[in-house]
Amino acid sequence: MLFMDCKMVDVLRGRRRLRVSVFKPPCSFWFLLLFGVGGLVLFIHLQDLSDMVLQQAPGVKFRSTTQSRQEQCGQFSEIVRVHQRSEEGDVDPISPMQLPDSQWKRQAPTPGSREHDPGSQQVTKRHRKLLKTSPVQHTNSSSSSSSSSSSSHSEISRRLSDVQESRRRIVREVCGKYRSNISRTITPHHVSRIYVEDRHKLLYCEVPKAGCSNWKRVLMVLAGVANSTRDINHVSVHYDNHLKRLDSFDRQGISKRLETYTKVLFVREPMERLVSAFRDKFESPNSYYHPVFGKPIISKYRVNASQSALKTGSGVTFREFIHYLLDVHRPVGMDIHWEATNQLCSPCHLHYDFIGKVETLEEDANFVLRKIGAPENLTYPSFKDGNPKAARTSTQITQHYFSQLNASERQRAYDFYYMDYLMFNYSKPYKDLY
Repeated sequence: MLFMDCKMVDVLRGRRRLRVSVFKPPCSFWFLLLFGVGGLVLFIHLQDLSDMVLQQAPGVKFRSTTQSRQEQCGQFSEIVRVHQRSEEGDVDPISPMQLPDSQWKRQAPTPGSREHDPGSQQVTKRHRKLLKTSPVQHTNSSSSSSSSSSSSHSEISRRLSDVQESRRRIVREVCGKYRSNISRTITPHHVSRIYVEDRHKLLYCEVPKAGCSNWKRVLMVLAGVANSTRDINHVSVHYDNHLKRLDSFDRQGISKRLETYTKVLFVREPMERLVSAFRDKFESPNSYYHPVFGKPIISKYRVNASQSALKTGSGVTFREFIHYLLDVHRPVGMDIHWEATNQLCSPCHLHYDFIGKVETLEEDANFVLRKIGAPENLTYPSFKDGNPKAARTSTQITQHYFSQLNASERQRAYDFYYMDYLMFNYSKPYKDLY
């Protein structure tokens, strides 16, 4: 009896275990269930994300209500059918996400464009491959081009603004370190090289051999003196006095303009600027610089000078010119064409808003023209003033001239323009300089 009772207990326990095993699914079932649920959530999330992207694509207004799930599923089925037909060569396989239309309509080519319309004829296998690998070529809308152009202009503007901030900061640091004890009083001498253009509230400091002739042309066009920079010849630029200088105003007029106008300064690598000035004034015929500077230079620094050279002042060599420049007892005074830029434009007294460089002349000049609101058709001219047939002074030409000097003369020339090198962040031109 006891044995039978134990058997019954074992049977009942077995049934319970069987019942439990029936209602306890294996781990693989739970894994598949969770995987399915996760896939469904991901699918719904991707559908919502695609709706949001389509609604905010270029040229599409944002919609406050979304499509129903039934419509979305219907559209998803249509996408699947489209892709299936595209594999058979019936339709264009361009992804709907590439188009700006929320209804995924085919984008029509712009008038006159050479874009191929895939719907106009059967698409070949090679063309389908090209469409898959480079679909951007077939979705180049005017809105995307405009957006890209605007973004590009914005990046350029930001880059140039950062460059300007860096240049101004370096000038401030050098002035604070080396010119901290100078008087802050601004005199007419400090602004004697600055030209005024009142219509666009622009102040430009003239630095000879740093693009100043063409800048004067630009100022004349801004002032309404001429319609185009091409219409202004060399004589009108330098001798007709169409532009006002800042020192021609009274103290109140000077202060007001310095406080409210855009102050612009353009600089050039000092040695290159010096060679450019020498070539222009002494190697070319010149009725002023040959007799006024050439004769005393030849007289003092040339041994056994000929009577012809002493009489005309022509033929000054670069080494003789450097001897004159570095002489504390010069036989003739200084000239603006080789005067240091920091002496001409007083950057430690006048805080310039824009510091351009000849090395990036057109980009810098056109940037500042857009900033002051100049006419869109006005750009900085690129033609050469003075001696148009002569090659522009380059780094190679500059090195050729300085190779005529010894190391001591090169060092002294560098020392002469040392503050310009520091203020405007130019590198040492020669390795043996200290």
